[in-house]
Amino acid sequence: MYFGHFAVAAALKAHKPDVPALPLFIGAGVIDIVNGLMIVGGADTVRGNVNTLPYLYFDLVFIDWDHSLLMAAVWSGLFAWLCYFFYQNNKVAWFAFLCSMLHWCADVPVHNQDLALYPYSDIKFGWGWWAKYGEWSWLIEVGFMAVLLAYAWIKSKAQHLDLKWQVVFLSLTAVNMSPWLSPMKHVAQLSEPAAHLLHGFLVTIGYVIPPLILVWFYARNRKDVKWWQA
Repeated sequence: MYFGHFAVAAALKAHKPDVPALPLFIGAGVIDIVNGLMIVGGADTVRGNVNTLPYLYFDLVFIDWDHSLLMAAVWSGLFAWLCYFFYQNNKVAWFAFLCSMLHWCADVPVHNQDLALYPYSDIKFGWGWWAKYGEWSWLIEVGFMAVLLAYAWIKSKAQHLDLKWQVVFLSLTAVNMSPWLSPMKHVAQLSEPAAHLLHGFLVTIGYVIPPLILVWFYARNRKDVKWWQA
């Protein structure tokens, strides 16, 4: 899952408007920020495969150091601690942890039995919707995103906040990551080690730059606080 994770953050932000957007939207991708770095560093292993749908085009051969349940909890806990250190607020830290762990939960339906219980565990999670439904699993994620954004829109309207640009941006992101436009298809066809290195780099920045843009949209609605508090 990709853009659906940001929709989870948007829904949480609408549900708890006093929690800043920054820890939620970065938290939504902490596990994959680490994943990209682990791939580049060689701890995780991915393999280009243009038949791996709907938009990743890489087989996730080994991703236990970030996407196992244990390590997801570890990285989420570390991120929550950093948020507490920065914001000095237990509630912010808790929701940062929650949003990060919801990333793992949202991955379970789509991943193809590659989410281990702990590193090197034979116990694997993942319902395999990516493999089972192919391109249709992208539409399932679009529907998932639409439901969460509708909830966020309704809640935010009641708070006199406009989420127009967040919705537009996430919609364009979903289109860009469609099976037909995903840049990962081109990356997967590169020779090694360029393929996995560029894949890891794109995964990491893909969970840093878009969240910062989304946070900026929220900050535009809150002139009374610093952008990282909006």
